[in-house]
Amino acid sequence: MTRWNTSHIPDQTGRSAVITGANSGIGYVTARELARRGARVLLACRSESRGLAALDRLRSEVPTAEAEFRPLDLADLTSVRDFAATLDDFDGDRLDLLINNAGVMALPYRTTADGFEMQFGTNHLGHFALTGLLLPKLLATPGARVVTVSSMLHMLADLDHGDLNSAHSYRRWIAYARSKSANLLFVHELSRRLAAAGSQVIAAAAHPGYAATNLATAGVRMEGRTSTERAVELVNRAVAQSPDGGALGTLCAATAPHMRPDSFIGPRSGLRGAPAQSFRAPWTTKDANGERLWSASEQLTDVHYDFSRAATAR
Repeated sequence: MTRWNTSHIPDQTGRSAVITGANSGIGYVTARELARRGARVLLACRSESRGLAALDRLRSEVPTAEAEFRPLDLADLTSVRDFAATLDDFDGDRLDLLINNAGVMALPYRTTADGFEMQFGTNHLGHFALTGLLLPKLLATPGARVVTVSSMLHMLADLDHGDLNSAHSYRRWIAYARSKSANLLFVHELSRRLAAAGSQVIAAAAHPGYAATNLATAGVRMEGRTSTERAVELVNRAVAQSPDGGALGTLCAATAPHMRPDSFIGPRSGLRGAPAQSFRAPWTTKDANGERLWSASEQLTDVHYDFSRAATAR
């Protein structure tokens, strides 16, 4: 895989894609470039105003785009179920691409609508539930893929299986790293279960390296730490690559031919540049860890995958 860029994206005409967190940053770029290649894209965003503004921007940049917006709050499992239920009229029974992109990073401690620590609940559990609820569409679609966006910062921390919700101790960056390790473990276990079921659906992971998005400043902005926010913005301008560059790993994982299941695609250097297979921490490829997280996630979300028929939410 040498110097892969958006010119290598195959024609996506006739394919459909759901992208979470597509109102800005790498999510928006992912939606825009898929639409530019002919895919029908659905921007799934928490904020209606930002989602609709992104939709207008996308249509202005890609006048031929088939695109729409629907609300989705991954920090609220009722919203996840409601969103999945509305997709019956989105490209029929098929779904070619599910891009699990949305996320939060290094927030002060807070919980989701269902009482989960916000980073674990949003970054992992929300996407675990969404993927399970959309599994029937994915299984019914030849060539379907699920791409989950993780981070190289996953290497800061393995999961604490005895304290998934950081109830005993909370450190914002460690909690973020654990949620990103959970993303990789989810992809690993999903790949293993898809293969065991004989499915051709590919589950892969991606990371943006160090990309200049609003993700890094959200936490400090919540706390009113203006000087820290400005410092982060200065570092972004000096070091980070653009959202266009950060989206390349996701787009490559979603569209490159012959993508291997359980791949982890991101900048060659780890921070910026053309996408390639990336190093990942060894705990993210251990079957026992994946099985344990999967079991806990099913229990916490009450979404149960059935690879032979459908995913059900009791």
